[in-house]
Amino acid sequence: MNTNIRLTLPVVCFVWQIAMIILFGVFIRYDEESDAHWVETKAHDNITSDIENDFYFRYPSFQDVHVMIFVGFGFLMTFLKRYSFGAVGFNFLIASFGLQWALLMQGWFHSLDPQTGKIFIGIESLINADFCVAGCLIAYGAVLGKVSPVQLLVMTLFGVTLFAVEEYIILNLLHARDAGGSMVIHTFGGYYGLSISRVLYRPNLHQSKRMQGSVYHSDTFAMIGTLFLWMFWPSFNSAITDHGDGQHRAVINTYLGLASTVLTTVAISSLSQKTGKLDMVHIQNSTLAGGVALGTAAEFMISPYGALIVGFFCGIISTMGYIFISPFLEKTLKIQDTCGIHNLHAMPGVIGGIVGAITAAAASESVYGKQGLINTFDFTGDFKDRTVLTQGGYQAAGMCVSIVFGVVGGAIVGSILKLPIWGDPADQNCFDDEVYWEVREPATHHLLFTIQPLGCAIVFNLVSRDELQTSFEIYIEFL
Repeated sequence: MNTNIRLTLPVVCFVWQIAMIILFGVFIRYDEESDAHWVETKAHDNITSDIENDFYFRYPSFQDVHVMIFVGFGFLMTFLKRYSFGAVGFNFLIASFGLQWALLMQGWFHSLDPQTGKIFIGIESLINADFCVAGCLIAYGAVLGKVSPVQLLVMTLFGVTLFAVEEYIILNLLHARDAGGSMVIHTFGGYYGLSISRVLYRPNLHQSKRMQGSVYHSDTFAMIGTLFLWMFWPSFNSAITDHGDGQHRAVINTYLGLASTVLTTVAISSLSQKTGKLDMVHIQNSTLAGGVALGTAAEFMISPYGALIVGFFCGIISTMGYIFISPFLEKTLKIQDTCGIHNLHAMPGVIGGIVGAITAAAASESVYGKQGLINTFDFTGDFKDRTVLTQGGYQAAGMCVSIVFGVVGGAIVGSILKLPIWGDPADQNCFDDEVYWEVREPATHHLLFTIQPLGCAIVFNLVSRDELQTSFEIYIEFL
């Protein structure tokens, strides 16, 4: 296959970025809280302090989410021994393009002003754009190391578009609640990536098997991504919830669920090995499953012990997924899931949707209070007469919508990406940075033996490209 992308990648990057500039010029404007007329708005609304600006409420959460997108997701995928550049670098590329396209797509669906035809953006818009990008980065995990950067940009273009549509259906038309995105982000992104991976199935991928594993230092770098994601996940699940008790509750529930997940992940990982040793793949990924599963119900009154229970079972199910389900998916369903996104995102996302539906259906005034029930589920306007049982049904329907959009959309996009025009790597060259990156000279380790009487030194160079490819160089240096 021709992997030379010297023409296609620059053309796509330049054309699409110019298109973003034009579209932003036509549609995007600052909202009232980021516009210079904020001074007049304060006077008109009797706002006495700038601290009331939404920026000061949302920016700390935005920072955390932004770090998750660019550092957490990027470093989590550096576990492959020779694909660290692609993991972090292409993650950077996808996110940078995706957030721009997301601001437009989400703006057209959620905040287009019918009078002016403009989209007004503020700090919450940036958080939602990062959420949208997260779905595409999840999908990237399924095809990591097997596609070209041009394919990734195309996948992101369609992924953001599909995300904006399914998000509008779930949150606006069905009026389901999904603050942390168990359904909208994780379920959609997981099945979108898995479906694409199925269409792009490579029967001869075993030719790159030597590059598919990890080494000590690559697993350590991946663990950095895990820790960033784990620490900031409470911010992720609470970033766009209503100020006050809902946001506070979302942080507590996610915090507890994540902690519970770690212990059960470690337990199952140890039990799965005859020697009782831990598998770093499980620790890097399954320890995050509780945060995924609590995305929908994080702001609900699930109770602290309920959050612990969700995390408890998610650690078990996710780890078992890596042990049993991933091999089944590859062998039987021909889904080659590089990062195991089925176990970290798709499956916990579905669990989160189910937990959210049950919790919503079981809600009552005795637990929430009358006004608390209205605030939590936004039973206002057209939805003021909705019952909690009906809400639970719509929550379940929302989960089904995310699965359908992920599977069907991924199949269509996968068919487009299968066209032989994108410069994707050959089967024997997958999971290798050298295909698309300028990789510097390999490290050289010197063993020096000095022979004083002869006035020279014999130097043995051990050149390490990876643990499977080494060479010796011997030469003489005169002293």
